[in-house]
Amino acid sequence: MTREGRGGEGIGCGAGGEGGAVGWSVVEAVVPELARRVRERFGAYRHHVLATVRKDGAPRLTGLEADFRHGELWLGMMTGSRKVADLRRDPRFSLHANPGPGTGLAGGDVRVSGRAVEVTDPGQVARYAAAVRPPEPFHLFRAELTEVVRTSTEPPYLVVETWVPGRAPRTVRRTSNDPAQQGE
Repeated sequence: MTREGRGGEGIGCGAGGEGGAVGWSVVEAVVPELARRVRERFGAYRHHVLATVRKDGAPRLTGLEADFRHGELWLGMMTGSRKVADLRRDPRFSLHANPGPGTGLAGGDVRVSGRAVEVTDPGQVARYAAAVRPPEPFHLFRAELTEVVRTSTEPPYLVVETWVPGRAPRTVRRTSNDPAQQGE
């Protein structure tokens, strides 16, 4: 049986509009519990998987260290990396948290998607570099999010929590006996 719940209609309206992109601080303000779980999951491991769009339109998956700092989600990259070229050409990305060892997925499985905005302001880059001390030189991108997803289990259910700016958070609980989901 599929069970769906929506938290407070209208939550998130005005925070980037439906289909808009928002910074991490908006996610924390609008869906604080989901944001906490997502941030904790990313914090469990250092390296994660970034998906970008290659020049030929195919997906590219690469490793990345993500950093939550100053109310933003930051993506730092080595100069000359293909993911930098990908994001400059097409800023869309998805970032999937490292699942860790085994099959337990403690804390759930999380992914964020959106657009990466390259930060070129020397002051912002220097502030980030002073706090993080990345290998230099590097490229810095700020994530503008269009979707936050957490998948977990509550036996007998698989639970999928989704938030998109301008929409109410959505939670779907389903089992393997439910009919196949249609749509997005």
